Amino acid sequence: MGHIALHYQRPEDGPIAAKLLQLLGFVETQDLPLPGGHFYRFVVDQRHQARGDGILYLSAAPEAQVALVQAIRTALKVGTPEEHPAAAGMRAALEADPETTFHVGFLIDSLETLERTVLGVREQAQTDPDLKGRVRVKLNRARRGDGDVDARLDASPLYGDVDRYAYGRNGVQAFIETDLLTSGPLGESLVIELDYVFPGATSHLLSVVEL
Repeated sequence: MGHIALHYQRPEDGPIAAKLLQLLGFVETQDLPLPGGHFYRFVVDQRHQARGDGILYLSAAPEAQVALVQAIRTALKVGTPEEHPAAAGMRAALEADPETTFHVGFLIDSLETLERTVLGVREQAQTDPDLKGRVRVKLNRARRGDGDVDARLDASPLYGDVDRYAYGRNGVQAFIETDLLTSGPLGESLVIELDYVFPGATSHLLSVVEL
């Protein structure tokens, strides 16, 4: 895949959103100050720095998009006692399952890297004033059935006490939801998904969906 374009709504959120992407392991290759906010280029790792794929662009949401989202929120009275039930319903659906609406997924090649990254993000979300209250983490572990996978995840510093399960085996998911990035029908947040698949599995959560 070539690139993904991500947006933040307020100019002051740009540097904080960039900080979060760095914490998630993405490599910043450009920071271009522009009227209305910074334009950033990230890549998934150093190998992609000079290539045309594996790119994340981060910039201020276009004025037309911001205006449209605001019109929707005003019409639905979002955040008021008269909020339309459809808005609350969408929010509840996302709370129950982060994969409900648009999200962006990245495959990590090491479970240890995923664990270290997510634990670091979770700690920063509790201690960094820029991130406090603006990042939430949800975790899905692999469906049970493989003794080695089950034992590894039971001993995991990240997944050991997780009781949510993915729609498949032999892999794990970490969902980082943040209101620093805008997406979805209400423009409230974006979910970034980090995945790991155990090696050697011919059937896993990214190849076969299990209900």
